[in-house]
Amino acid sequence: MQTDTFQTPNGDSVTAVTAAEMRAVDRVAVGEFGLGLLQMMENAGRNLAWHVRDLGAGPVTVLAGSGGNGGGGLCCARHLANRGVRVSVVLDRDPEALDGAARTQYETLRAMGVPVESGPDTLDDRPGTVVDALVGYGLEGALRGTAASLADAIGDAPTVSLDVPSGLDATTGDRSGPVVRPDRVVTLALPKTGLAGLDADLFLADIAIPAGVYDALDIPYASPFADEYWIELDAL
Repeated sequence: MQTDTFQTPNGDSVTAVTAAEMRAVDRVAVGEFGLGLLQMMENAGRNLAWHVRDLGAGPVTVLAGSGGNGGGGLCCARHLANRGVRVSVVLDRDPEALDGAARTQYETLRAMGVPVESGPDTLDDRPGTVVDALVGYGLEGALRGTAASLADAIGDAPTVSLDVPSGLDATTGDRSGPVVRPDRVVTLALPKTGLAGLDADLFLADIAIPAGVYDALDIPYASPFADEYWIELDAL
């Protein structure tokens, strides 16, 4: 972890964590504090939808993978659709391959009639804003396969990445393959150490993890959130 990498506009430091440390935060939040993945995903998706609407009016294309990051993107698509934004989803795999929380989010979108397709060819001639929810902090090595093709296909479209830009190593910031280059990143709970030096606007979103989770892991923490559910961060 790093305690001197990011700060709020008020000058308060915010601890940054590695991928392994964030994995421990998620484990303690669920296993010891009883938070559900869908609860945290709902907060992530709602925050992400706000930032997508702030960046551009639409239409919006959500690129989503199968993990928690993809589930957050699918949840974001629901919030956008509920607010009248024209939104569609492109998955990095067949929808039938989804499981867990991402599958739950997909089933809701299907019932709503939100268009969901798969594969990079479906991105052709889609104007508007892109949501990058392909891979989160759990990426190891280079982005590969359909996810890599989708990252390359984004081009110059205005883009918001959830948690970390897909393809970026969340701990080191290494770029060993294709990497999404977003205009804005909405990172969750705590910033990731690999986001230092990123050429994008960085915002930290509250997903309602109790301070006791960080205390249990000896992670220095003072909530940066006051009246808002997200806050902009600056790199020191």
